[in-house]
Amino acid sequence: MPIHDQSYRRYGGGRVPRGRAWTVIMSAGLRGCFRKRAFVALLLLSWLPFLVRTVQLYAAANFPQMALFAPTPETFRQFLDQQSTFVFFVTVFAGAGLVANDRRANALQIYLSKPMTRAEYVFGKFAVLAILLLMVTWLPAMMLLVVQMVFSGSTAFLGRNLYLVPAITLLSLIEAVMVSAAMLALSSLSRNGRFVGILYAGLIFFTDALSGVLRVVTRDTGLAWVSFSNDLAQLGDAIFRIPLRYAMPWPVALVMVLVLVAASAAVLERRVRGVEVVS
Repeated sequence: MPIHDQSYRRYGGGRVPRGRAWTVIMSAGLRGCFRKRAFVALLLLSWLPFLVRTVQLYAAANFPQMALFAPTPETFRQFLDQQSTFVFFVTVFAGAGLVANDRRANALQIYLSKPMTRAEYVFGKFAVLAILLLMVTWLPAMMLLVVQMVFSGSTAFLGRNLYLVPAITLLSLIEAVMVSAAMLALSSLSRNGRFVGILYAGLIFFTDALSGVLRVVTRDTGLAWVSFSNDLAQLGDAIFRIPLRYAMPWPVALVMVLVLVAASAAVLERRVRGVEVVS
């Protein structure tokens, strides 16, 4: 039997530039999500409101008696509000196990033993959920703008409301960053993805319920900032230049969102760590 030479040889493969390791985690995470038929079905279901709005825009553009469906800036704000339900389910489905599954399999030590920093690992996981959320919010909202122009055969509506493009983009990004950061932080606290999903649902429902109780007790919405859903809604109204739905100033809502993101970053910094091997 021939004996092959096992002496040292230089690595002949390609080298990935530093700072791009997060793209491997992101692409692997996205592929893992799209392999699941249940998730693909959920993603397709999240586009059902887009189809309904498309039919309404077609009717408004082609039938004068359907003028009540004519688009306004509030149309796009309401559409993003409708997508909040799908944002919740996509977040729980795709985000609960992003870090928890790695902790359960003790994979963090493997990831962080490679030429990969904690920041790259966290950002790769963050990008997975953020991209999926933008596919539920930003992408269909922008497609609605395109559909409106196609059906009307004019860019007059967009010309009158040009701020809608940055408004949709900004609100979608704020929501994606806030939700992704919170879910990643919760996912890093447990090894059980289902438990993480329950924690996230508890965070949302508890703060919403607390806001509702305070509203009944004080007969005012000035304390609506205790609910992160209310904070996001208030910021959305301010960004779309429509009347605010709560009595609290919108900067307070922005501060609460920033506090949640900062707290999530602090949790991730503490929980995402490799094991140091002392020789």
